[in-house]
Amino acid sequence: MRIVFKSLLIVATVFMAYVCYSSIMTPIEFNENKAVRDNAVIQRLKDIRKAQVQYKELKGVYTDDFKTLLNFINNEQIPVVMKLGELTDQQLEKGLNDSIALALSTPEEAAKYGIDDLEAFHQNFRRDTSYVSVKKSVFGDNYPGLDSLPYVPFTNGQMFEMAIGDYVTKSNTHIPLFEAKVPYKVYLNGLNKQEIINLNKQAETLGRYAGLKVGDAVESNNNAGNWE
Repeated sequence: MRIVFKSLLIVATVFMAYVCYSSIMTPIEFNENKAVRDNAVIQRLKDIRKAQVQYKELKGVYTDDFKTLLNFINNEQIPVVMKLGELTDQQLEKGLNDSIALALSTPEEAAKYGIDDLEAFHQNFRRDTSYVSVKKSVFGDNYPGLDSLPYVPFTNGQMFEMAIGDYVTKSNTHIPLFEAKVPYKVYLNGLNKQEIINLNKQAETLGRYAGLKVGDAVESNNNAGNWE
């Protein structure tokens, strides 16, 4: 009987030790794995933001279509103005600007802005426009796997949710908006389910989005990420 009791006591002790170990290690292991996934997803969201900002700079609006965004990155070019020379404060005060300066054609016109030698001025004041691909300008020459931009890491091909909006200020100014996001339950799938449930409950309690998100399609937030 004593042997049976001792055996049960050993089993109970081992079980309690396992429960204590698991209760401590489960959150730790979850947070370690979550951090790895968070970093990968955040980097992808930052890259989407960079692409969207450049798209808006050239198009005036954002896009909610990844195919359109990728086509823009891969195939379009950005004008780059190479500047030689600057206008003086005195010239600016007299109303001279880049456009007028480049169009000056007679000494009489130049004299109005305090320019005595027009030929020398044109030699030292130039604005040359060249073009560079959006891909090279935004992501550089060695960006790995640009076509993977729409896809959430660690999800076997699930795509980020992307949307656009239009915020109207009190002065009736329209501000284009965009957002890209992915919920915890998608990119943390496969990790501890209870810990994911806890994250969702915490986000709900705080009134926050239960996942990672950049920008907002309803309110203007300067394209901030909710991790920033």
